[in-house]
Amino acid sequence: MPQLPVLIIGAGVAGLSAASHLRAAGIEYLIVEASARIGGRARTVMLGSDAFDLGASWLHDAARNPLVALAREDHATIIDSDAVRTRRVLIGQTPATASELANRAAAWERFDQTASAAPRDIALASAIDSLRADPWTASIEAWEACQIAAADPRDFSVVDWRINALEGQNLALQGGIGAFVERSLGRRAGPVHLGVPVRAIDWRDGITAKTDHGSIKASACIVTVSTAALSRIALTPSLPISTEGLPMGTLTKIALRASGAERLGLRPDESVTARIERDEPMMSCIAWPGGADHAVIFIGGPPAQALSREGEAATLDFVRTRLRHWFGNTADKAFGETIVSNWSEDEWHGGSYAYARPGHAGDRAILGAPLADGRLIIAGEATATDGLAGTVAGAWNEGKRAAATVQAALSRRA
Repeated sequence: MPQLPVLIIGAGVAGLSAASHLRAAGIEYLIVEASARIGGRARTVMLGSDAFDLGASWLHDAARNPLVALAREDHATIIDSDAVRTRRVLIGQTPATASELANRAAAWERFDQTASAAPRDIALASAIDSLRADPWTASIEAWEACQIAAADPRDFSVVDWRINALEGQNLALQGGIGAFVERSLGRRAGPVHLGVPVRAIDWRDGITAKTDHGSIKASACIVTVSTAALSRIALTPSLPISTEGLPMGTLTKIALRASGAERLGLRPDESVTARIERDEPMMSCIAWPGGADHAVIFIGGPPAQALSREGEAATLDFVRTRLRHWFGNTADKAFGETIVSNWSEDEWHGGSYAYARPGHAGDRAILGAPLADGRLIIAGEATATDGLAGTVAGAWNEGKRAAATVQAALSRRA
């Protein structure tokens, strides 16, 4: 069996990045993907004539996001989501007053200061226990952990939260992030062999990857699958660290297409959240993004995982009940066709993105450290240590890092 220079496992953003950088360097590689498509957790589907991103939706922290430049090269239409967004915060069914919003802003500042001052890597929920009496604390905690990090605040490293607290401008792409990844990043990466799941990797002497279609030998290997998928690949020898400290969180996205003229009094790109009590599931909504005829609902963390296990009908029932609570029975008439993401139950991904458990913030760097003198490297959003974990930018940067690592390893062996 001929031996390849580099095998890339996974054709999500990190895998496509690694392939495109190796290709630019003139290094031969083979990229295999278990599923029937490229893009990983960046996926765009159509709802009527509008694009809907089932996974990644924004190019976060635009000033240092390398995909912004690539989108411009691709002549993509870039939308400044922050500039067009308006926000409505409800207390029950009533919009918060200016005074209540000021109290919320002050509570958020106290939350950030208190959590950031935690003396060790404890759970985010434990770090802000002193703030429980504030009526806004539960909502802020759910937003920061469940909605943003797809994590359980009781099982979420406060250090990981602090490192990956995204700042800066958030950009969307007309036509969808997933479509851009498939079109533009896929073109840069070159051919991908789809439907080739890797079941085992032996890296004792060179690389031998066992797939459902036979074995592949390579001098070096870049593994870019999710931590859930990685845990199902038998590695010999075992990795120096397990993936248990970096579980996959769940952020469920639901698109609800408008059934008629009824728009619930919501403006295009208006976001809606509501103040909640502790342990109450949080839901947020963005109405008619970019003028589309659908609203996007977000549910994250343990509530999203529980609903995913129950099935799509349970998720939609929760959403419609919450919308009815917010807007009255009119909400039942406002929406028709629906699409529900289900990343936690997805065979090849097992969740939306990885978060670190308390005491495990350093696991990202350990998992991503080169092995076998740089011949084997794990790379993806889960190994990002630049503050972009959980994002497509983090995955792209990690794929680039992995490509440079194996390129150097091959040069040393030449």
